[in-house]
Amino acid sequence: QVQLVESGGGLVQAGGSLRLSCAASGRTFSSYAMAWFRQAPGKEREFVVSISRSGGSTYYADSVKGRFTISRDNAKNTVYLQMNNLKPEDTAVYYCAAGSSYSVSTKTPDYWGQGTQVTVSS
Repeated sequence: QVQLVESGGGLVQAGGSLRLSCAASGRTFSSYAMAWFRQAPGKEREFVVSISRSGGSTYYADSVKGRFTISRDNAKNTVYLQMNNLKPEDTAVYYCAAGSSYSVSTKTPDYWGQGTQVTVSS
């Protein structure tokens, strides 16, 4: 089992940047594929991006491609989400998630963080 704690959310103007972090407990972090999801008010939770266990493979939703970058540091048990050129429509609670390669690839991860709020003002 793994516990996930997100940080780095906040309020930013359109065009600005934020970096989210997700710290994972346990000594098996490198065995998990990781992902970020988000949920805007009144909308369903949606997939944002995923990264393989080694970090060598990533997959982005079209809506964030070219603006967001996911990375991980297995030595620090942490996954990051660098968000650039933020838009008001990026406003949401962002959730870190972990799971097997299969569960993450099917957007049904096994573990979830508590979420961090990102608000982008126009």
